[in-house]
Amino acid sequence: MNIHEYQAKEILNSYDIPIPRGHVALTSDQVERASKMMGGRCVVKAQIYAGGRGKAGGVRLVDYPEQAQEYAKEIFSRPLVTSQTGPAGLKVRRILVEEAVEIAREFYLSITLDRENSCYVLIASAEGGMDIEQVALKCPQKIHTLPIDPLTGLRPYQARKIALELGLTGSVCEDCVELLMNLYRASQEKDCTLIEINPLVVTKAGWLMAMDAKITFDDNAVYRHREYPDMMDYSQLDPLEITAGKYDLSYIKLTGSIGCLVNGAGLAMATLDVLKECGGDPANFLDVGGGATREKVAEAFRIILQDKDVKGIFVNIFGGIMRCDVIANGIIEAAGEVHCSLPIVVRMDGSEVELGKGLLRESGLNVQVGDNLGDAASRIVKMLG
Repeated sequence: MNIHEYQAKEILNSYDIPIPRGHVALTSDQVERASKMMGGRCVVKAQIYAGGRGKAGGVRLVDYPEQAQEYAKEIFSRPLVTSQTGPAGLKVRRILVEEAVEIAREFYLSITLDRENSCYVLIASAEGGMDIEQVALKCPQKIHTLPIDPLTGLRPYQARKIALELGLTGSVCEDCVELLMNLYRASQEKDCTLIEINPLVVTKAGWLMAMDAKITFDDNAVYRHREYPDMMDYSQLDPLEITAGKYDLSYIKLTGSIGCLVNGAGLAMATLDVLKECGGDPANFLDVGGGATREKVAEAFRIILQDKDVKGIFVNIFGGIMRCDVIANGIIEAAGEVHCSLPIVVRMDGSEVELGKGLLRESGLNVQVGDNLGDAASRIVKMLG
């Protein structure tokens, strides 16, 4: 689960991590008033669920309230397209207006999950800013990582080592130690999969400050935090993703034309890879889960058919917990309701596989059954070619 930058900063501030003074605005007039409160000179920042805003023109330093208002009108009037949004971009509905800060040094700092080692890992670099990805690619030695033992947590001496590696000394070093300890506490108490501060800065006045922030929560822990659903900005999500969430389906919209329905996240990822190898372009990631019912499968199929970009459908099912005939009946039910005429290729294996294949062949749908994953993927690609 994602939240906006201004919300992430509110959380950081509640853990005594310094942030710039700022106000959230919903209109260009509110942006102008917020700019006046900041003395005219301020930073105007579009709020969307994607990174790369600075390079895409979504962040600007302005000198006058009128300039802030004109820029806000421009940003509100069009989708913001960044390297992470795709070509359609995302609509800006909120703008964060912050005080302009005199920066002496910039750093990168994050705490995220290391899934391979089942622990949090602290990542820091003295090369903070917009090009941190290039730093990691070209100069990996400048990225400092510290796995955090879940039994002992982050210790002050470990935080001090990171601060020293960033080149901090004296009181700023001790401030950084306190900041890192608070950041780790926030990641645990808020059930975060990621807390990123980029950049963390030392101001010319000698203060540490989080100039940008990103927080991602663990979806499986949202039930422990009743306030989280109210923090969601549903305008930033694809409508089909919202619908899928209501039925506990894992759905992510992609840019291709082959709608995919798969049970199991690992199998879904493998399916996307095989389609790509065969020259196909997936339209979505959709995992119905290992124990889905016929109704759940039918709803997943309806979601795929609502995507105007989908020209054909690829179903890849392993019938372990879920029987293949249940999948087949769900597909037939949903396709019949919407009078689907799109080509469908199904690869099935496992429990009641022959019964499931028989139901599909007798359904009257434009469906083919593949012998294996590679064969089925090649079929759907050829049918759309």
